[in-house]
Amino acid sequence: MRLIAHRGFAATAPENTISAIERASRRADEVTIDVRRCDSGELVAIHDPTVDRVTDGTGAVCRHTLSELQSLTVLGEEQIPTLDAALQAVPPSVGVTLDLHEIGLAHDALRLADRADVHVTVSSGIAHELEGCRGIAPEVPRAYRFDGDAEVGLEFARETDCAYLNPTVETCDGWLVATAHNEGFCVNAWGVGCQDDAAALESWGVDGVVADHPRIMPQARL
Repeated sequence: MRLIAHRGFAATAPENTISAIERASRRADEVTIDVRRCDSGELVAIHDPTVDRVTDGTGAVCRHTLSELQSLTVLGEEQIPTLDAALQAVPPSVGVTLDLHEIGLAHDALRLADRADVHVTVSSGIAHELEGCRGIAPEVPRAYRFDGDAEVGLEFARETDCAYLNPTVETCDGWLVATAHNEGFCVNAWGVGCQDDAAALESWGVDGVVADHPRIMPQARL
């Protein structure tokens, strides 16, 4: 079972920052990077639609230019990086999942991914965005991320021809894993908060756990 660093192990470093990605890459098999577009057009690594939670600023990401975003500090320590810089921080031995949180990111995200020397998967909870990724670069693996009904999640993954099904730990169970595997999907469960949950997921055959802390799998890459 693979260990995937959620936002660069968000519980151990300022999330989605260069230092978080670099540190997480020493332990994780893969890192996730959240993607949004700022007002000047660049793609940046940030999860929320606003900067309020993780920076010393306020307001929507899409209302800030890149220079305005980079004048802020993330949890008092670092800048919001561009997606390009975030991808360049990942070593070739570590995979990346790009979580696309808005419509209209696919073309630029895949262009930047193509320039990076790293294996990239694109993930979204927006089926339309995954369709766009399939049309632009069908060879890049896609993951449908969801936190609701398992049957609905499976149907969206089928419709968008995904390689991965990414349910929350609460949604994931042995039936879902077995069904997904029988249909050719890999399963990465996210929101995994303790070792007991990770052990249960592993017993069901889950392929990867997306976690905020490496202690979820203390044996990983030691």
